[in-house]
Amino acid sequence: WEGVPNGVAVFLFFLFMSIVGFLEAMQIAFFAVTKMTKDERGDHYFAKKTCHLLFKGKGRNLPSFMIGRQLCVTLCFFIIARVTTLNVETGTGENIFGVSDAIQNLFNTGLLGAFVTTILGSIAWQLVASAFPIAILANPLTYVLLVFCLVLEWTGIVAGAWVVAMINKKIRGFQRDEVYIGTPEERAAKGDADKDDKLLVGAGHPRIPVQPAGSGEFDLENVDDDDSDGEDETNKNEEETTTDNEEAAEKV
Repeated sequence: WEGVPNGVAVFLFFLFMSIVGFLEAMQIAFFAVTKMTKDERGDHYFAKKTCHLLFKGKGRNLPSFMIGRQLCVTLCFFIIARVTTLNVETGTGENIFGVSDAIQNLFNTGLLGAFVTTILGSIAWQLVASAFPIAILANPLTYVLLVFCLVLEWTGIVAGAWVVAMINKKIRGFQRDEVYIGTPEERAAKGDADKDDKLLVGAGHPRIPVQPAGSGEFDLENVDDDDSDGEDETNKNEEETTTDNEEAAEKV
């Protein structure tokens, strides 16, 4: 990045990548807690404060955050893209990592930066948030970024998103989830509360069943063990031999 020292460019890269990643984690955590009752959200100060602001009133702040979050991510990527963009002239022997000219031309398209930002600034943070949503809520930075994103949305820079969403809702007849399945408290009162311990799914993979270590899924009595089978067979043969010898002795 011409005009910016290398050290400053690297610092800006990691700074804005962390902000983007945390915003991605917040998005996953917020949608996760919408399915939880107030008791399940814990009693951490910042977790309660964040949820209070997020679900204040009729819950309008959640979609407002989504709009502000996207605007904030876009602003951050202006800097990230500038740092990760390559423009190395091929044929001069200055290819990064000493790769061929063909590979360097591929890197110059921005594909390398796209892979780095997708993995480090998005997917990794989302997987962590899907496993530990309450931990994300309990972080003070979550509340700070939530307020910042709400302020961005409040400016009205992208207020047109509300108009498009309203038109889409009218045409397709969308309703809130609570209209169909009720709130988490209502489902718990009816005995239909979410039973996470029965789902047996891993974080980030809602369709792949897993078993936690030490859960005792298998009964040892039903586990086939070749060594045990061999020992049992040997003991059985010895018992049969002893019985035959005792019967022969009695006859004599």
